[in-house]
Amino acid sequence: MHEVTVSKQVKSRDVVDVAVVGAGPTGLMIANLLGVHGLRVQVFEAGQDLIDFPRGVGMDDETLRTFQAAGLVDNVLPHTIPHQLLVFVDAKQRDLARLAPPTAEFGWPRRNGFVQPLADRVLLEGLDRFDTVDVHWNSRVNGLAQDADGVELTVTAPEGERTVRASYVVGADGGRSDTRKALGFAFAGTSAPADWFVIDIRNDPLGRPGSYVVADPHRPYVSISIPHGIRRFEFMLKPGETEAEAMTDEFVRRLLAPIVPASAKVDIIRRRVYTHHSRMAEHFRSGRVFLIGDAAHVMPVWQGQGYNSGIRDSLNLSWKLAMVLRGLAGDRLLDSYETERRRHVRAMIDLSTWVGRAVSVTNRLGAAVRNGFFRAISAVPSAKSYIVTMRFKPMPTMTDGALTKVGAHSEPGPVGRMFIQPTVSTRTSPSVKLDDALGPWFALIAWNNDPCAILDDDARVRLARTGVRLVWARPAVQLHWTEAGPVNPDVLVIGDLDGSLKRWFDARPESVLLIRPDRIVGGAGPAHAASDMVRGFDHAVAAPDPSSWEVQ
Repeated sequence: MHEVTVSKQVKSRDVVDVAVVGAGPTGLMIANLLGVHGLRVQVFEAGQDLIDFPRGVGMDDETLRTFQAAGLVDNVLPHTIPHQLLVFVDAKQRDLARLAPPTAEFGWPRRNGFVQPLADRVLLEGLDRFDTVDVHWNSRVNGLAQDADGVELTVTAPEGERTVRASYVVGADGGRSDTRKALGFAFAGTSAPADWFVIDIRNDPLGRPGSYVVADPHRPYVSISIPHGIRRFEFMLKPGETEAEAMTDEFVRRLLAPIVPASAKVDIIRRRVYTHHSRMAEHFRSGRVFLIGDAAHVMPVWQGQGYNSGIRDSLNLSWKLAMVLRGLAGDRLLDSYETERRRHVRAMIDLSTWVGRAVSVTNRLGAAVRNGFFRAISAVPSAKSYIVTMRFKPMPTMTDGALTKVGAHSEPGPVGRMFIQPTVSTRTSPSVKLDDALGPWFALIAWNNDPCAILDDDARVRLARTGVRLVWARPAVQLHWTEAGPVNPDVLVIGDLDGSLKRWFDARPESVLLIRPDRIVGGAGPAHAASDMVRGFDHAVAAPDPSSWEVQ
């Protein structure tokens, strides 16, 4: 791809809101989310089809929640293994650490095995719902030229070259991203000293569920059960072992001999050598061009967060683009994408890198010290619980960005943190996940209060202009209580079926929440401060001047 230049003339044939470069999972996910918001999107992929071999194998609760936001979670669930166990063992198969989080506070299991090609296919087929979204295969973006009003893309396809005009461009074109190179961004970081050899096998010869990381100093390896009878093996290559040697059948037989009996049929789907990188782009934005997923950051596989981090990028950026393109926010809202994502990505990279180093120890003394450390932790109940429940996993916690602290009292407070997703009831549905009840946009949730009664006229106008859904949360036993008079038809009444919402509010002084489309709490406060909180959030997202608004 050529360097980004400043264009002075518009000569496009196609005009879209967003052009997405790359039809991997992050590109397809953001295209779906933008489609949900009604935007015109074109996706350009240099390849001729989806990659059809397994790559990512771990999907977390946040990613499933994003599939839910895209309206595709029921389609992807058949390709997952919920509550997948992750066990780190020593050379003698004795436990070092066992990760089995039992909770699902965000509505889905925290660990799920999955088959990435089938999940990608769900995302691709999901785009068929939208008349405003198209995918172009064998289409390489060779140039970007941006000006004050948009970006002009030069696209080369079998039928020839054409020009596309987009308001914004999202580079989702992987670790070797041409988009990132065109922007001139450095991709600093490190690479692991040893490569890893990955083998995927059909008709799983072991059949044992779960993921097992075998920290054997002789040769560390991983054995993972994937849906639909697939087994993933990953072996660390030793010094002197080349990729050419690893790709031979004899080398594969030698690796599998201690694990899979020679009599077992081994039907290999693919074999590939990988280098684990820990890198992050210098910036995630340049004017009207953004980087997401591996184009913005790559990390080792050990926490399964490369795929999931890219999906978080897609969700965070999608609603902000929708707000700006709808004229509901100023362009500076888009700066918050990098502000909010960069620190969390760094934490994930650092954790994945640390775990990779711990697993990859080949010195027997070093392995013994590591094993002793993990066994000592497991002997302390609180420390063991910390590991088992995965509380060490960095959560997307934001201190700056599209947030307001106006009205918030508790510290650390809920603002900038992901809100829970219990199952609730509504007056038309006895049981529904919270996000499905709220819809894909903003919501203001008031506990035990009619939001219309506690908000002033100015706050109500601001919320209505942005399309924020007003929600009155109550104990489920009060769901149909109407003695005080009819509820405003614009207010959704939800019942707290199992007490999860009440327990959440019991623990904090804030009783009114502004929930963003990515389910991050954008603002929180007591009822008496709700209107000021709304105004604070409006300012944080750089809303246009509301002085000309009329009270509806």
